[in-house]
Amino acid sequence: MINQVVLVGRLTKDPELRYTAEGTAVTTVILAVARNFRNAEGGIDADFVPCVLWRKTAEHTAHYCQKGSMVAVTGRIQTRRYENKDGQRVYVTEVVADSVQFLHSGKVREWPEHV
Repeated sequence: MINQVVLVGRLTKDPELRYTAEGTAVTTVILAVARNFRNAEGGIDADFVPCVLWRKTAEHTAHYCQKGSMVAVTGRIQTRRYENKDGQRVYVTEVVADSVQFLHSGKVREWPEHV
């Protein structure tokens, strides 16, 4: 079986770095990915894909990227479900990133010495 995803798009907001109870870094970003064709009005639509980043990938993305940054995400699609506070079953489909490449140019923060 193959479950491999490659997406190139822009971050819809600044990444917010969080840590699990065990101290593992994690951030969830929404990637706006333009479609390869024009809609009926002549414009280009985009898909908004949630991506979960872990550990150093999460830390580096939160440190070096911001809303509008163009990135390439390589990872896998994951589905999960949970029950919300109202007892309803909620299904989530997201990309779990293996790697993120920063494609934006312009002012970029310097790499920390410990990396």
